[in-house]
Amino acid sequence: MRLWVFFFLILGSPPTWAAHAYAQFGDIKYPRGFPHFEWVNPNAPKGGELDLVAALRITNFDKYNPFTLKGTSPPGLGNLVFETLLTPTLDEPTTAYGLLAEDIEVAADGLAVTFRLNPKARFHHGKPVMAADVKHSFDILMTKEANPQFRVVYGDVKRAVVLGPRTVRFEFARASAELPLLVGGLAVFSRDWGAGKSFDKVVMDIPIASGPYRVGRVNFGRDITYERDPDYWGRDLGVRRGMFNFDRITYKIYRDNVAQTEAFKAGEFDFLRVFSAREWARIYTGKKFDSGELVKAELPFANAGDFQGFLINTRRDKFKDVRVREALALAFDFEWMSRRLMYNSYLRCRGYFNNSDFEAKGLPGPDELQVLEPLRNKLSEKIFREEVPQPPSTDPPNSLRGNLQKARELLAAAGWTYRDGALRNAKGEAFTLEYMDSGGGERVMTPYIQALAKLGIRLDYRRADFALYRKRLNVFDFDLFSLRIPGSEAPGADLLDFFGSQSADTEGSSNWIGVRDPAVDAIVNLALSAATRPQLVARLRALDRVLRHGHYVIPQWYSSTHRVAYRAGKFEQPEVKPLYYAADDWVVLTWWRKR
Repeated sequence: MRLWVFFFLILGSPPTWAAHAYAQFGDIKYPRGFPHFEWVNPNAPKGGELDLVAALRITNFDKYNPFTLKGTSPPGLGNLVFETLLTPTLDEPTTAYGLLAEDIEVAADGLAVTFRLNPKARFHHGKPVMAADVKHSFDILMTKEANPQFRVVYGDVKRAVVLGPRTVRFEFARASAELPLLVGGLAVFSRDWGAGKSFDKVVMDIPIASGPYRVGRVNFGRDITYERDPDYWGRDLGVRRGMFNFDRITYKIYRDNVAQTEAFKAGEFDFLRVFSAREWARIYTGKKFDSGELVKAELPFANAGDFQGFLINTRRDKFKDVRVREALALAFDFEWMSRRLMYNSYLRCRGYFNNSDFEAKGLPGPDELQVLEPLRNKLSEKIFREEVPQPPSTDPPNSLRGNLQKARELLAAAGWTYRDGALRNAKGEAFTLEYMDSGGGERVMTPYIQALAKLGIRLDYRRADFALYRKRLNVFDFDLFSLRIPGSEAPGADLLDFFGSQSADTEGSSNWIGVRDPAVDAIVNLALSAATRPQLVARLRALDRVLRHGHYVIPQWYSSTHRVAYRAGKFEQPEVKPLYYAADDWVVLTWWRKR
């Protein structure tokens, strides 16, 4: 059913053109013309500065183009400078409202979506945002000059068609309730940006986009300041009122935790999120915290739990046997680490969709079986007759010793036995591992290294700067590395990039583990075509189950709160907190400088 028909039924009269928002599932909370989101202060004053810190994995930046594969773009660039056709809200998980587009219409057969652009929308150099710019942005991102992830994510979009100066239609290869949201999230930039150059050569050209901030002062590779555009075209829109209140936002880069922590205490920046439980308990203390000059807080949220784990590169011959991958997980003693190293601050990751409706549990239910049964000849029988695998535990009556004995049996069955001082295969090759990290993981890795040594496996810890780290990941040159993926309330096309067989052979994709499974491909495609929330839940539970039986990762942990520290007395925040949010984004979007 077309969205304008939906609104006719609700409101009693059809709108002039189409809808102001799109919801993948369920209702749209805010009506056309709404003044502002509930989680902002619409009267927040503008002004002042906000100093933030880049994630520690970012040790420099060397380009201003976030859409190409090579190099590292500066933190904050995507959210502050570029805008999209639609924008999400932090209190609805699968709904987006018009930003560059003032109207959206989905075809009755679901095979196309049409956007009409807001005539007020302007790029930073003063030119209006036109349908030709939208088509140009899409077409460029689908070329080999851009990061290959875009060709995967937008793989079901056949083409973008300009229907008028400010009207653009995206045509789909198949109907999917997610696709209008997906193309609505397309970053739009001017045709003038890097004009005349191959897109992968657009490196140092300052982006020409339409966001609330422009690139300002830059200490190249060290820090970057974004300056608020006082003539920002969208400042009075309901989706922007009360947001982006700082005149200047600076991201600073530090190369290690110690320097970052001391810089925060010395007042070099204002806010950070703390990921280390040990640092939270032992380092973020002292007189400034006792006096209230610095504040530490644990912020609740309704987000689905993050996924975090050691990813195993199954392209390596030594990892192709699922029993080997399962054995590696048995050597990881989360319970000991949680008690001794992490102050019992985390929950154990169980699968890929922790603490959400999509997490598989027990045996498959009737709704999951509808997904799995047609694929029975492509799946292990264990998926149907055994409960979904849980991560190994060393809590009594279990123990690390018992887990290592199980691991030794699995490794022996896979052809790896201990002799001549190491675990070796039939060719006599020793089992060695390299763990690649950009820093900070030594404390966690040491007990894991010791446990693997008891199996005869040598694990080498390799610390690399972010540029080398990223380069090796792009070409899948690694054994193990750690990854955290924020939880999602409605995973979609990103699943193709993470788990699709096509992505497994595409350098720069997110299918680092190298999954090439026709059953996984089929389930992902079913999830993308889900027409209702219950369908999506059943299909993602089936996906979670199949992946967990594949033992592609060694599950780590996630937090049920955002741990943040900030300078007191400088800032104010809205009374209403959002439901689904990242802490850094919430600060940038809604806080303001206290007067």
